[in-house]
Amino acid sequence: MGKYSPLSDYLRAHDQNEVPMTFAQIERIIGSKLPNSHRYRAWWSNNEFNSVMTKAWLEAGFRSEQVDIERRKLVFRKIAPNGLRANAEANKRPAISRRHPLFGAMKGLITLAPGTDLTAPADPEWGEVAYGDKTWDDFK
Repeated sequence: MGKYSPLSDYLRAHDQNEVPMTFAQIERIIGSKLPNSHRYRAWWSNNEFNSVMTKAWLEAGFRSEQVDIERRKLVFRKIAPNGLRANAEANKRPAISRRHPLFGAMKGLITLAPGTDLTAPADPEWGEVAYGDKTWDDFK
C-alpha cells in the first residue's frame, strides 16, 4: 500500500463524474502534506510518469482538471475506459480516428527548397553502377 493509495480508494468510492477537492482535503486523506512540487501546475498533469500521486488518480479512473494553485483546489473527473471523459458531451464525438496516430506529427518541422524532387535518388550516379550506361533520366 503506497502513500497515495487512500486517494485512489477515496476516488473509487465516488459514483459522480466530478469530484471537486481542495489540497487540504487531499492532505487529510493521504495523512501527510503534499510535496513542495505541488505548487507547480506541471505536478498536477495527467502524465502517468509525472509522480506516484498521478498514478493513484489515474488508476482510480480519474484525471485532474481545473487546477487552481492559488486557491488550492482542483476537480478530479472520471474518465471512461477508452480514455474519454465520462460524460455525454464528450462521448458524442467519435472515439476512434480514421487517421494514423502519427498523422501530422512532423508538420512544420521540415522545410523543402522549391523544386526539390523527393523521388530522385540522393546520388544520381548510383544508376550508372546498377544499370550500366542508363541514368536516372532514362527512367523518368
